[in-house]
Amino acid sequence: MAIPVVNTKAQNKALRDELASALLEVLDSGWFIGGPNVSAIEEEVADFCEAKYAIGVNSGTDALIIALAANDIGPGDEVITTPFTFVATTEAIKIVGAKPVYADIDPSDFNLDPSKVEEKITAKTKALLPVHLYGQCAQIDAFSKIAEKHNLKIIYDGAQAIGAKYKGKGVGAYGDATILSFYPTKNLGGCGDGGMVLTNDTDVYEKAKSLHLNGQDATYSYQYPGYCSRLDALQAAVLRVKIKKLDEWNKARRANAQYYIDSLKDLAIKLPVTKPDNTHVYHQFTIRITNRDAFVAKLAERGVESKVFYPHPLHLERAYLDLGYKPGDFPETEKIASECLSIPVSPELTDDERKQVVEAIRAAIQERN
Repeated sequence: MAIPVVNTKAQNKALRDELASALLEVLDSGWFIGGPNVSAIEEEVADFCEAKYAIGVNSGTDALIIALAANDIGPGDEVITTPFTFVATTEAIKIVGAKPVYADIDPSDFNLDPSKVEEKITAKTKALLPVHLYGQCAQIDAFSKIAEKHNLKIIYDGAQAIGAKYKGKGVGAYGDATILSFYPTKNLGGCGDGGMVLTNDTDVYEKAKSLHLNGQDATYSYQYPGYCSRLDALQAAVLRVKIKKLDEWNKARRANAQYYIDSLKDLAIKLPVTKPDNTHVYHQFTIRITNRDAFVAKLAERGVESKVFYPHPLHLERAYLDLGYKPGDFPETEKIASECLSIPVSPELTDDERKQVVEAIRAAIQERN
């Protein structure tokens, strides 16, 4: 069997008894929506990420929608973001009625390039939405300066970066809001969908809390048109078991990443770079290589799975052609989308599996030469 990029089976097997006990407690309680487990995981994640407030919601996508709406972003507004990420970031901007405006990425860390952002600002720009892609924070100081200069909101998509730090502080310490995803493959993943909005702004918190419960300000009293987006108690119970292991898992990811960097640095591939002031949690270990498809096939022949996150820049996707972009508008994004490749880095990797991955990459490179 191939070494998987993500091994949720191995992680859940190791925690089977604890997870079963936690789930049975919820089943016996009969309390499936809200309740003590949801309140507890909100507090635990807020503390872990160094945010004042946290609101559990149905998914990372819903977290983005609610974070935007809670910051009063809607029709007529523009939000500057990246074309190189999962579609939810753009999708959420469209759903609240705003317009996504793209800027190109920094090829060294795959994140939105602050130097490309300021030229995109117009009188309609309301917010910046950088993504902490692959487990590394965007250039927060640079974005903070831009936002302060132009009086903009900043919402960070931290779906892949729980546990990452910038200047020693967690992702929840920055911006007007930060969102998380608990999709099963994330560094902290549930056994189904889940997400969270983090903020340090009391007004944003109060509005987000209302929005995620149908816009309620009290039972059967409604302040806004809202959403039905709740983190259920079963997922909260799973996450409460797993968050105790998260520091250990992220440390293992960094160790695996360093093993690859040390073992592959002499090869004709581009390895990920950790920017200054960042603590990377390697949600993905993403390399760059030309003639990628043939390389993927060679790895598969040697029992190593790989994945492409993300092969199609969002500005060229049919769903967003109405934004008016064309091939060549974002050259760094388009080049990296054709070369990027993620290899196994999950904390469950054994020493033998790491060695097998390195040997497979070396053999595949040699066959190209």
